[in-house]
This record gives sequence, C-alpha cells and structure tokens, in this order.
Amino acid sequence: MIHESAVRPGLGAVSPASPVSTAFAETFGGEPEGVWCAPGRVNVIGEHTDYNDGFVLPMALPHGVRVAARRASGALVRVRSLQEPGADVSVRLGAGPREVTGWPAYVAGVVWSLREAGHDVGGLELVVDGDVPAGAGLSSSAALECAVASALNDLFALGMERADLALSAQRAENDFVGMPCGVMDQMASIACQEGHLLFLDTRSMATEHVPFDPSAHGRTLLVIDTRAPHRLVDGEYARRRAACEAAVAALGVRALRDIAVEDLPSVLSRMDSEEQRRRVRHVVTENARVTEVVARLREGDLDGTGPALTASHVSLRDDYEVTVGELDTAVEAALGAGALGARMTGGGFGGCVVSLVPDDRVDAVLDAVRTAFAAEGYAEPRAFAATPSAGAHRVR
Repeated sequence: MIHESAVRPGLGAVSPASPVSTAFAETFGGEPEGVWCAPGRVNVIGEHTDYNDGFVLPMALPHGVRVAARRASGALVRVRSLQEPGADVSVRLGAGPREVTGWPAYVAGVVWSLREAGHDVGGLELVVDGDVPAGAGLSSSAALECAVASALNDLFALGMERADLALSAQRAENDFVGMPCGVMDQMASIACQEGHLLFLDTRSMATEHVPFDPSAHGRTLLVIDTRAPHRLVDGEYARRRAACEAAVAALGVRALRDIAVEDLPSVLSRMDSEEQRRRVRHVVTENARVTEVVARLREGDLDGTGPALTASHVSLRDDYEVTVGELDTAVEAALGAGALGARMTGGGFGGCVVSLVPDDRVDAVLDAVRTAFAAEGYAEPRAFAATPSAGAHRVR
C-alpha cells in the first residue's frame, strides 16, 4: 500500500465552505473574489539544465497551492497561510527585495515582479492553503508564486500569457527571494496539462505536451520523499550555476546547451578545471537524456526510459555532486527491488527520488527503501504515486 505524503491531493473545484474560503472570511470578512490553484511538480528528467538554456521534462502533481484573493483599497498586501501559525502578515505594496523574509516573500515577490514590469497591481488580501510537501524538492515555492500570479492576472485584468506569468514568477524567486533557479518549476506549475509531461525548451520557451500514462502499461511513477531537508538558498545551487557560467565564458559558447554530446571529448580536453569538466559533462549528457526519453515516449517505449533515469542519477551524483546519502540509498534500494529506473529529482541536496516501477513491484520497492533507510538510521521515507495533472487555473 502506497503511503500518501500529502493530506489532500487534488486541485479540483472548491466550494464556498472550503478551508481556504472559510479562512478568508474569518480573516478578512466577506468572500474572496475568487480562488486560484497551481500545482507542485516532479521533474521526470532534465536536472540543472534549465539555467543552461537546455531541455526539461517535468509534470504537474495533483498536490498544489490554493489562493483565495480579493482586491483591497490602500497600499498593503495582507496575506495569511493556513500552514503557518499566527495572524495575517502585512507587506507594503512597494516593498522591494530583502525587505520581506520567510514564506511571505514569495507572495510579495510576485507583486513586486509584476509592478516592476509596469503592471498596475494594487492592494490585496490573500489566504494561502497548500498540500505540496514543503522542503521535498517538489516546488512548493513555485506553486505558491504561480497561484498568486494567476490570481493577480485575473483580478487586475493583466492579460498575460502563461509563459510571461512563469517568467514573472521566476523573477520573483531570482531577484526578490534570492534563489537563482531556472524557469522549469514555474513553467511546469503554469503550463502543464493533465495526462502529459511538459517537454520544454528553456531557451525558446517552446513546449510540447507528451502523453504519459504509466498505468496503461502496468507501471507506476513512484515519488519517494526521503525527508532529507531540501535546501537550495544556502548557496550550493548558486555555486553550481556559477560554475556553469564560468565554463560558458571559458569555452566561448552561448550556453552549455550548445555543446553536442558527440563533441564532449574535445570540449572537455580544452578545460583546465576538473570541477568544471564534471559540471559540463553532466549538463550536456543530461540534455541528451531528455531528448532520448521524449523520443522513446513518442514511440510508446515507456520501459526504455528507465536506463536514462538511472544514468541521470549517476551523473547528478558523480559529475554534478548534488545528491546526499538518502537519495543515493533510495535509488540503490529501488533498483535492487525491481525498479526499471530511478533518479533524484529537483535541485538535489535532499528531497525526492522518482522511480519507474512495475505495478507488481511497488510494495517490494517501498519495503526495500524503508529497510535500507532503517539500516542507515535515516527517517522513514514517504511515497506516493504521481499522476500528471493540470497547471494553474481558477477553481472558483
């Protein structure tokens, strides 16, 4: 039996008596003008490629963030989270980077980003409710940003397209919060379609919705939350990105995406830094793995994607050096128990593993992972079967 790691999966329509609507009335009085939701995401493959102009293949999860919102007079953004104790938090409408900390910074950052782009966003009252496991690398922050951005787009009639909303949310995280992420998380939260993976070219922002239905093949896409804290703002993510930028400058290319995998030996021979060689090798081979997985899925070869998933993890472990013991242990145990492929997903340094598992091996995989974790003294992992869900939308 799969143990769900979230309490209320599903981002369908909400009733006036839903928790987020009820909390809004209790906090601010009256009804919100609407409720918007945006999902978390799991990246099937394509890690640390998005800030290198590369390819990614995420899917939206049924877990997400809901925002009940209403325009307000005055120059304040008042926001409350059902996941945080205490009263609502008030943020000055004109607040800039470094003026807001903690979870409200993600809300204030979206307001700031839209206003910086010239959009007329005024005072607001918002209540936030989410069931994306925080700290698991499933982009709870992007879900919050995209739910808020979608609400503001409608409330203030901004008329923004999905890609522009995603870029505004990314700017909020980059420049306001201070996390130098690529655009994958926000695009997945905004643009995914139910029953599909999102094949995204992060340079051109071109998208393709690739059908994905593991259950039709007797397979489960299992997400294992290792419960190893997923922390990226501490500088490790930024250091990886800086190493890629230094390699680009040294090689004289526009981005690492422009290096073909067959040219890797000659490219790497021109580099003096062993660390930079490893970083470049991961990004170039990861882009190739993304396109291979997409090609196999187009042909209906789901099982054939498994080796690419595992190769991605090996590259992230050895060349990009972003795994931790819990991630490596979960991958090894899952593969040993019959998984067809497994890899860490997200930025690394904690978080989740995604694994393609035959339905009749799911319990065996979970038992093997739990046993391995107990032997290592790790916290008991949690898991859920991931189903590709819809991107951000209004639910009321």
